[in-house]
Amino acid sequence: MNTYLISYDLIKPETSPEYARLFQLLRSFPQWAKVLRSVWLIKTDQSSGEVMDMLRGATDSNDKILVIEVTNNWWTYNVLKEVSDWMKGNL
Repeated sequence: MNTYLISYDLIKPETSPEYARLFQLLRSFPQWAKVLRSVWLIKTDQSSGEVMDMLRGATDSNDKILVIEVTNNWWTYNVLKEVSDWMKGNL
């Protein structure tokens, strides 16, 4: 499985239906963690391009999305323990 870091800037407020649709999609991946306000980690068998296509389908054309494959070389500071534990077990 691949692990991807997903970051986004949605132009609408975080309470908009677009965020709800995006959050539902991100939570549908086999394994995921919400690291920061607009940063998630997901595990999937899909390619980064396939993930991007899915995310684009859940956002507007003026939103910004970043998908990066993650390795096990990482550090965190002041990140929730649950997220760090998830990273230790999944990266």
